[in-house]
Amino acid sequence: MSEESNKLDPVSAVGIVSSLSKTPEGYYVVAQTTDGSDADLWKDGLFKSKVTRYLCFSRKTEPEVVVDMKLIDIKDPVPESFTPVQETLDKKEAAMRKRRLCVKMSTREAAETAVCDIQITAKSKYQLVNYTCVGEINNMGLWYRMGDVPRSQSSHQTRSAPKTDALYSATRIAISRPQYQQQNTGIYTMTALDDVPFMVSEKFHAKPQQMQQVNLMGITIKSLAEIEEEVSRGCNARLPPPLPPLAQNAKQTVLGCN
Repeated sequence: MSEESNKLDPVSAVGIVSSLSKTPEGYYVVAQTTDGSDADLWKDGLFKSKVTRYLCFSRKTEPEVVVDMKLIDIKDPVPESFTPVQETLDKKEAAMRKRRLCVKMSTREAAETAVCDIQITAKSKYQLVNYTCVGEINNMGLWYRMGDVPRSQSSHQTRSAPKTDALYSATRIAISRPQYQQQNTGIYTMTALDDVPFMVSEKFHAKPQQMQQVNLMGITIKSLAEIEEEVSRGCNARLPPPLPPLAQNAKQTVLGCN
């Protein structure tokens, strides 16, 4: 794009008015051709008419911009993704007689380039440098020029943010999850973490006497020392009482006789 087109703000709306005095605020009206002739889109070459139509456009900052324009026959179907300009902005009357102007819109954030200027030439054989011819109407040529859509600093940061997050995520995965790659020889490659012992710090080792009993749904969680102590008491409780000294001597005498 040339420096001149880059200085022009993108066109955000295109319309038709029935009178030059009724152009909406903020709109530029194409009242004359590039050589100074009347740019009335309705006039007839044979008969004078009181009806007039002039093209106008706006460069107000809007969420959408014009990215393409087409001039078709009134009976032709509207191209896909295009919107026809059917009525005048001031009186809501028919915009054109035999032709129909269609525009294609796009969100400002999604558009890299957009229409930045519109001109009308007296004859379609005239060529405008850096302009694209839309078509011919009433022996006049309709042209538009493309330009870059300016970007704000916030939009640049928004577009670059996903790339930064993706790079961070990939780096985080790479450094937090060591992977072993098996070569064709069957040998595993080693990383810097191989043969490094992993041990739990001593501060996380709780001593049995410092542990507290926890009751969950009637189940008491105890330490190993408490369990062993209860088992020992239970075994001692089930042993028979010791025999008196006389009974022990009698048992030993009987066993000696056998």
